Amino acid sequence: MIPYEEIKAPVNGGELAALRWPATDPQAPTVVALHGITANALSWATVARQLAGRVTLIAPDLRGRAGSSRLPGPYGIATHADDVATLAEALGLDRVVLAGHSMGAFVAALAAVRHPDRFGPLLLVDGGIGFPAPTHLTPDELLTAVIGPAMDRLSMTFTDRAAYRAFWQAHPAFAGAWSDEVDAYIQRDLTGEEPALRSTCRIEAIRTDGVGLFDAEVLSAVRKLPAEATLLWAARGLMDEEQGLYDESRLAAADLGGTRVEPVAVKDVNHYTVLTGERGGREVADRMVAYARQDA
Repeated sequence: MIPYEEIKAPVNGGELAALRWPATDPQAPTVVALHGITANALSWATVARQLAGRVTLIAPDLRGRAGSSRLPGPYGIATHADDVATLAEALGLDRVVLAGHSMGAFVAALAAVRHPDRFGPLLLVDGGIGFPAPTHLTPDELLTAVIGPAMDRLSMTFTDRAAYRAFWQAHPAFAGAWSDEVDAYIQRDLTGEEPALRSTCRIEAIRTDGVGLFDAEVLSAVRKLPAEATLLWAARGLMDEEQGLYDESRLAAADLGGTRVEPVAVKDVNHYTVLTGERGGREVADRMVAYARQDA
């Protein structure tokens, strides 16, 4: 795994932690990348390697996770969007390319709408296009429908880091797709002491953010984007099932024709490996570079 720098930026309530992978050329453009709902900044490590120093990559730990787990509420997609804008401002970034995976894609879209002078083109990775919530579900049922087993993990404890590794290696999404970068990413999520290690994710943050994905402001953001965007959607789902979050029929129902979003299918990847796998990471990295150079 290539080296990175740990940085912090002041935000409401404290400091937002972020990782920075510098470009080979100090004058190269920068991309800011946002992780998913129970993830952390190191989910972008494979992409960072695939970038091969062509751009600087900055990935924050969103409020309530990993290095930013001590940041207090309020949580929610809008809060994350404003945190990211504050981070970009603190780093002196204007019209920066913004990428987001899963929930991070929704945050990216809303950040671009709320702060149009701060962000440029968007790369939405298997997220950002939402659908109205089923009206018959309670908030907790809705959350289970959104992230399923990931929510169960947050209340679990693990005897040591090897046990946490084994838990994740049994996940069908990572079958045949484990790497040192994936290992570092999942280990960044752990806190506490053996034999009671646990996830850094604050459950109240995950609950608020998960339900917030169905807010009208969040769902409509992709239709109000001030710049062009690409949606890289994974052919397979969170558990490596054949039905992914998106497919041709779902995207047709979303009616993106009047938006600035171009959907692009990524074959042979699932919701996780579209970001952490070799094929997906390379596709994401190349799209980042193209957008960054276009906007430089």
